[in-house]
Amino acid sequence: MQAVTSRPLPMALFALASLLPLALFGAGVVCGGWWAVAGLVYMTGFAACLDQISGWFQGDAAEGAEFPAADALLVAVALGALGLMPVAVWAVAGASGLSVGGQLAVFAGTGLWLGQVANPAAHELIHRPSRGLFRLGALVYCWLLFGHHTSAHRLVHHRHAASAQDPNTARSGEGYYAFLLRAWGGSFRRGWAAEDALRAKGKTGLHPYAIYIGMALVCLGLGFAIAGVWGALVWGALAVHAQCQLMLSDYVQHYGLVRAVRADGRLEPVSVRHSWNAPHWFSSAFMLNAPRHSDHHAHPARPYPALSLPGREEAPMLPWPLPAACMIALCPPLWKRAIRPHLKPWL
Repeated sequence: MQAVTSRPLPMALFALASLLPLALFGAGVVCGGWWAVAGLVYMTGFAACLDQISGWFQGDAAEGAEFPAADALLVAVALGALGLMPVAVWAVAGASGLSVGGQLAVFAGTGLWLGQVANPAAHELIHRPSRGLFRLGALVYCWLLFGHHTSAHRLVHHRHAASAQDPNTARSGEGYYAFLLRAWGGSFRRGWAAEDALRAKGKTGLHPYAIYIGMALVCLGLGFAIAGVWGALVWGALAVHAQCQLMLSDYVQHYGLVRAVRADGRLEPVSVRHSWNAPHWFSSAFMLNAPRHSDHHAHPARPYPALSLPGREEAPMLPWPLPAACMIALCPPLWKRAIRPHLKPWL
């Protein structure tokens, strides 16, 4: 039997996988909740089934390969997120005429897509050298009432990942809910301190945290303008839903991994062994290769289609697709028991 040749994910698959659920949730707002239910099934059960078909798209792109459409897809996803949030707020809190079931499906699906697809897109954008792309990514995070992640991720997480100095690295034995509270507040404070340190060195301009806080108030005001108090509450609830998806990814992708302290007291450099990866092709497609996390930390500016997957002997590999691992992590005792044998070789 001829072996299946592994190949890198094509841009068309990234686009189809990430944008189709956006279309389904949009249709759910206009045509009824069953379309939103279809989007939920697509991102959960359907994706999990396709992830089990291995060998098709697990290869790496050629070194130096260019992807002229990569940034265009990021912009499309970001603009989709900016449009979907107010539309979903109106569908859930406004006079949309949707049934309670339809409203719940739109709410659940929108939060899932914002956290699992729009977040990786915004994450890619804030690593782009173009100021326009960077600001678009920051705007998406502001839309999710999570603007400080723009600063904390770049200035704190990438410098201190897999160490006690990084709020967004989960300690071995730490449950997700304890991590969520510690990491949210810690990243907010550490990001602010990092921006203050840049200003002490001479950086000028409006403090980013003034923008983040101001934009959060603007967003909640927009929710109020759409559907009154309920509109503001739903905007906030959708933002929290999406933030929890983002924090779940952070929790899983660095759980328990620790960088050694060298003789001079400094941390060893970040390497591929300090991030969890997942080789599952379809969830990688709609999450814009976010599960190839080790290579992102090694090359933060590398475009997502070019990220490579390290070998199983080089870096820790999740035995489940990243979205499934995140679901398991919602039950801390189950997660700790399930991940322990996979973590042990990397301690």
